Amino acid sequence: MGHPYIPNTREIREQMLREIGVASIDELFADIPHQIRLKRKLKLPPAMSELEVKRHVQAILAKNKPFTQMLSFLGGGVWPHHVPAHVRSLVQRSEFLTSYTPYQPEASQGMLQALFEYQSMIAELVGLEVANSSMYDWATALGEAALMCARVTGRQKFIVPKLISKDRLSVLRNYASGPGLEVVEVGYDRRTGQLDLRQLRAELGGDVAGVYIENPSYLGFLETQGDEIAAAAHKTGALFVVGVNPISLGLFKAPGAYGADIVVGEGQPLGNPVSFGGPSLGIFACRDELKLMRQLPGRLIGATTTLDDKARGYCMVLQTREQHIRRERATSSICTNEALCAVAAAIYLASLGPRGLCNLAELCASNASYAMKKLNTIKGLRSPIFDAPHFNEFTLNCDDTRVLSIQKLNAGLLKRGIQGGKPLREEFPELGKTALLCTTELHSREDIDRLASALKELLGERR
Repeated sequence: MGHPYIPNTREIREQMLREIGVASIDELFADIPHQIRLKRKLKLPPAMSELEVKRHVQAILAKNKPFTQMLSFLGGGVWPHHVPAHVRSLVQRSEFLTSYTPYQPEASQGMLQALFEYQSMIAELVGLEVANSSMYDWATALGEAALMCARVTGRQKFIVPKLISKDRLSVLRNYASGPGLEVVEVGYDRRTGQLDLRQLRAELGGDVAGVYIENPSYLGFLETQGDEIAAAAHKTGALFVVGVNPISLGLFKAPGAYGADIVVGEGQPLGNPVSFGGPSLGIFACRDELKLMRQLPGRLIGATTTLDDKARGYCMVLQTREQHIRRERATSSICTNEALCAVAAAIYLASLGPRGLCNLAELCASNASYAMKKLNTIKGLRSPIFDAPHFNEFTLNCDDTRVLSIQKLNAGLLKRGIQGGKPLREEFPELGKTALLCTTELHSREDIDRLASALKELLGERR
């Protein structure tokens, strides 16, 4: 008996099998080894009505504890920020929702204009001339940047700092494995966290396609040697790639100003919710050079005028990733990208303006500064562990306490309605019992004081 909304009747299945030239479902899946096949029927619950399904799913969802229902200091690549109501309202308009990735682009002039504005603001923000209309997330943007460096230079080595997200590094290595690109990690100064320039220069040579740093770094501190790293990379003919949290650029120098050839980053904090970690928004920009632009992944939206110069129009001026156009010469396989998230980012940035973005960045940084000073006064805690300027994320170490692990500490905080930082021991064992914490404009001084009081209580220092 077929489902009324799913074409799975026996007659239809048999017709499909005949069409592809097999006699049965078993023959269709004959290449799957028998030893890994399930030897029984699926243990599915009995059918439920729509109302029962709704109640069942609600009961499952009720087990979650989203950050909106507690005080959260968790960051690590996705950060909690205030998303204004008008941003949510505008991106939900049908004009954007139904044309979020326009395959017949010139028919969607409003969407193209919004993406053109997004590109323009990102380019201005990062200090480069060209930005595409978004990637999946920071990690995939980094992977695409490494491949782009290899295509442009004809080289096969890509250098990254050791202190980057292991998730991003894993995605990068997956991207690099196909074309055989070698990913090399460079160490850091144990006191400051800064990239080891001596080791970097030793690794640099005629086989290096690109050098990558993050500013702010994954652990929150700023890499203050940007100019020197750029000069070292360019001296050997390598491209210089910088990863950013775009909010920080309201306060700090744009990467293009200290020599970046390519900038990638995470656009989630620009008007997009945390939403259980996705979807995200990959930022990608490069210098205005033909050899770079022609190798840029994704799409570029341009503005033009009619032949009589009376009307302005928008179009896709470059679709370097489109397999249906460029086939094997496509620069990437990105397909349905995060264009709706890019529209949200455009609305958010346009609403804030330069002064608003600067104020937001200052508030995030000042909250982090206050938190580090406050937590550093608690006996046994050290924050941050690196002697360097920080933006809105910072490290907290508890090696000098009797706490068994950051996980144990976080469990105690959760009982008090506080979500602590991300444990780092699995990613960086040499850092000991260290967590990565985050502050944004959503945190008040009272929130930070509450965190400090809870930690004092957990560590046995009652007032």
